[in-house]
Amino acid sequence: MWLAVATVAYNLVEAGVALYAGVQAGSIALVGFGLDSVIELTAAAVVLWRLRLEARGAEVERVQVVEAAVSRFVGVTLIALAAYVVIQAVWILWTREAPQESWLGVALAFLSLLIMPLLGIGKLRAADEIGSRALRQEAKETFACAYLSFALLLGLGANAIAGWWWADPAAALLMVPWLIREGLEAFESEEDEEDERGQSG
Repeated sequence: MWLAVATVAYNLVEAGVALYAGVQAGSIALVGFGLDSVIELTAAAVVLWRLRLEARGAEVERVQVVEAAVSRFVGVTLIALAAYVVIQAVWILWTREAPQESWLGVALAFLSLLIMPLLGIGKLRAADEIGSRALRQEAKETFACAYLSFALLLGLGANAIAGWWWADPAAALLMVPWLIREGLEAFESEEDEEDERGQSG
């Protein structure tokens, strides 16, 4: 539960800083990173709610309803975010609109690249100990943030140091395969759970 609380708190700060820096610099990669942080924050909050339900001895059926809601939300929003990133990145590449330098964005990406893997590893270990599939799925979101941090750092750093205006939208496009993969896996996990409930019934 403390790992989930830490994820919510950090993503709240991360989303605010990324969206602010992204709007100021006109960076599609930073704005996309901030929107992903909002998604991760919501998913972590719902998982935290689920863990609290379990801790208070809630019925299995109620816990399963929460898991289904998490899977649907994560799947839809990740795929929607992927579509947003593609449209905006392609537009910037077409118009050749270069973003301004954002050292605040570079610092944020570097910090997230250090913190998120540690949180992800901790949540995977905790998920194995308590047998929580929802926490394990949410840990994937944390690792996704680490991946996006690397892509963001690559794009913003190349633009700030070398002046490669195309690096920012290119880095944003690197997010897309991961976002789609995670979105589809969320629906697949929900289908697997429904099959398991059907067999047990």
